Amino acid sequence: MRSIRLLLPALTVAALVLPVAAPAQARPADPSPPAGWAITGAGLTWTAPAPVPPGGAAVEFWEGDRLLGVPGTSADLRTYTLPGAGFDDVDELQVRVSGRRLDAEEPAPASTASIGEPPALSPAGEVDPGKPGPFATRTGEYELDPITAPGYAVPLEMRAVVVAPTGAPGRRPLALFLHGRHVTCYNETQVLLEWPCPAPAKPVPSHRGYLQAQRLLASQGYVTVSVSANSVNAQDTLDVESGAGARSALVRAHLARWADWAGAGRAAAPEVVRAAPVADLGAVFLVGHSRGGEGVNRAAVDSVSPPPQGDPVRWTVKGTLLIGPTIFGHNPAPDVPSATILPGCDGDVSDLQGQLSVDGTRGVSRGAALHSALYVVGANHNFFNTEWTPGQAEAPANDDFPVTWTDAVCSPGTPTRLTAEQQQNAGATYIAAAARLFVAGDRRVLPLLDGSGVRAPSADPARVLAHAVGGARSPFVVPDETTSASGSARVCAQVSADAAAACVDPAAARPSPHFVRFNRVVPESGRFAVALRWTADGQSSTVRPGAPVSLAGSRHLALRLAVPPNTTANRFDVAVTDAAGRRAQLGTVALDGLPATERLSARWAQEVRVPLPARGIDLRRVAELELVPHGDSGEAWLIDAHGWAPGLPDPRPVALPRVDVGALTVEEGDSGTRTVHFPVSVTGDGAGSVRVLVQGEDGAYTEQLVAIEPGQHEVAIPVQVTGNTRWSFGAKRVVLAKAVKGAVVGRYTDRLTVPNDDPEPTVTATPVVGEVTEGGTLTWRVTLSSVADSNVTVAGRPIAPDGVELSTTDVDEVWFRQRVSREEPLPSRPLSSTGLGVTAYFQRGQVSVDVSVLTVADAEVEPTERIRFDLATRTPGSIGTTVFGTVTDGPVG
Repeated sequence: MRSIRLLLPALTVAALVLPVAAPAQARPADPSPPAGWAITGAGLTWTAPAPVPPGGAAVEFWEGDRLLGVPGTSADLRTYTLPGAGFDDVDELQVRVSGRRLDAEEPAPASTASIGEPPALSPAGEVDPGKPGPFATRTGEYELDPITAPGYAVPLEMRAVVVAPTGAPGRRPLALFLHGRHVTCYNETQVLLEWPCPAPAKPVPSHRGYLQAQRLLASQGYVTVSVSANSVNAQDTLDVESGAGARSALVRAHLARWADWAGAGRAAAPEVVRAAPVADLGAVFLVGHSRGGEGVNRAAVDSVSPPPQGDPVRWTVKGTLLIGPTIFGHNPAPDVPSATILPGCDGDVSDLQGQLSVDGTRGVSRGAALHSALYVVGANHNFFNTEWTPGQAEAPANDDFPVTWTDAVCSPGTPTRLTAEQQQNAGATYIAAAARLFVAGDRRVLPLLDGSGVRAPSADPARVLAHAVGGARSPFVVPDETTSASGSARVCAQVSADAAAACVDPAAARPSPHFVRFNRVVPESGRFAVALRWTADGQSSTVRPGAPVSLAGSRHLALRLAVPPNTTANRFDVAVTDAAGRRAQLGTVALDGLPATERLSARWAQEVRVPLPARGIDLRRVAELELVPHGDSGEAWLIDAHGWAPGLPDPRPVALPRVDVGALTVEEGDSGTRTVHFPVSVTGDGAGSVRVLVQGEDGAYTEQLVAIEPGQHEVAIPVQVTGNTRWSFGAKRVVLAKAVKGAVVGRYTDRLTVPNDDPEPTVTATPVVGEVTEGGTLTWRVTLSSVADSNVTVAGRPIAPDGVELSTTDVDEVWFRQRVSREEPLPSRPLSSTGLGVTAYFQRGQVSVDVSVLTVADAEVEPTERIRFDLATRTPGSIGTTVFGTVTDGPVG
């Protein structure tokens, strides 16, 4: 088996941002980056003081508010390098993970005095799914031959731990767990993101981290299997989908084996499988954590609407439970019921983008499947998996919420932060709740998940808040282009750079889980909410859907309202008006904001309900929603409003037409602009629509709302390509797709590649100041023979010259440290024996850049010293140039 070493953090396609053009002029001599940063021949480099554990979110380089890209990392997970990065201001360089700074200590929240109290414990529900069932359990493992996955050089391991009931009669439902992105190997001194593990390192058994939940489900009669995904984790940085499709393929490969073992292939099953009850593949429940959440969501999509040329689907996914999931693709499975755990203290996927697993289902299909969000106050990202929890894990593990932060909500020991055991109890309990509702069909569990405001005591003392869409709800106000508002309300854009149009300040680090951007595209059409802002008590807000709506059959009006964190006693009178102008006062709702500091994504909507009248208005034609706030001033956000009825309809998944984004490579040419057609395939049948976003040559995105017609099998997306004779690295432009109505999206992104077909500029250099007295600055002007369309890096290392060579103590100490990684000037030694490098960065359009060497004066009597650099671009075989400098001794005394 070929070994692949990809010690890289998570790559998202958002990293493909084109640099901004700069004027063609000489830049000043060699900028000095901040501490920890270096400009080397390899590119822009940042070295962390300690290894950075990889997780679901991506490590990113930024210049102020401009994303530079996603760097690669060294084997020790400390040094991050971004080749060809173009930037203007070294003082604006930043390293971020999910918006959080890594290269600087973030300031403490402005005040902790106003932190809200933890929510009160809700009343207990009718049943407690966290209680063990009647069956004893048996645990074992299996390992099969690995499978291949498109685009993955190393096969994916087929390794799993099984926990099954003993003595359970008949066929039993199957629950499959998939862990997320974590280190894959460890030894006594380090952790690695590599597969297979090099000796003497051992695999990290992340798949064993859910044994508590597996044992609980097994005691209740489920056959459970938790699968290993280390190979995907080690390779998904080369995948434009960040591994979603590969994780789905891994899940479906295990399900296919279980389908074999439930039939004629049972005799060939591993011993642990033969010892378990036969699995019922018509009742499959999928649990995914972090990127595993996106993986099992994709597996659900691939099971209902199979990919082209996919193997037969011999199972039925009844529901999913997602823990702190990524959802880079913004394409949840609309017809498969789901519950999504959102950890309030998530330090990895800290934007809580998993909320889109709920919101993104609205309007796509029939809306009969329930989609629930469970906000767990005080839970972090990692501790749902014991193998990611310090003190429980076999390999080194960490608390993903930064231990260097003193946070009034999320630091260990605060009233709101859960211990690992408390968090794991809550996770197991709500995993069992979702299984019991979606698979076993026990409607008594529904109030735990649908926003009815009850709790499962087994999860105590965790505060778990729930809201939901779908199920027996009837859409009333789901803000779109036709929605209007008046009074103290306005229809706002969830994703916009315009502060007047946006729901919250576009510069906010944590705007709302409901407003997470799709691949960081700004703006994005079709995403709206209603912002309420009042300056006096009783300033009413009126919201109108595009046309009157029927709420006939609904018992209550359910609203998802977000209020600012730490606020208390937010009260709103609620009324509705029918198309004939008859008004009904429904009651008053009250809610407190979530306890949070500015570090948390806590503008999360809570569900509140008021009863609908049996008479007095025509519920078949409801035209207006009125909200009247109490209090002198304040703000809130209405995410949506639905008519609510008890019960749960059969979701009956529909095989909607499926859209998959392809890839295209075209020649650039030397002149002119032409249109090429980017391939997007359609499988299945039916009418629908998808939103396609295409990155242009300037890096900005344009949108197209594309209709899918019955019988259509391909969508050709027009993309313009402009040819010229200027050298570049070649263009890789992103194409994205997300479902809007009547369709699902499988592979949500790929790239248009336009390879470079022009010669690279040649490099020359001339001395600006080629001879100095010690203490002076040597400077050379490096020039390209022609303008380039990409940033160009010209770099060189010192070569021993004829004569006496300049040493490490002859140059400025700070200048030296900024240009070499982890080396000190002492002891004094020739510069050619060090890793020193000088670099000329040419922004797109520039042809001249100055590079310098800063020398220092001393009291020693020295001969004339020299320095030599051979400068060239990073392109193999490129023709470079040589520069020389001379330093003469300064006056003594």
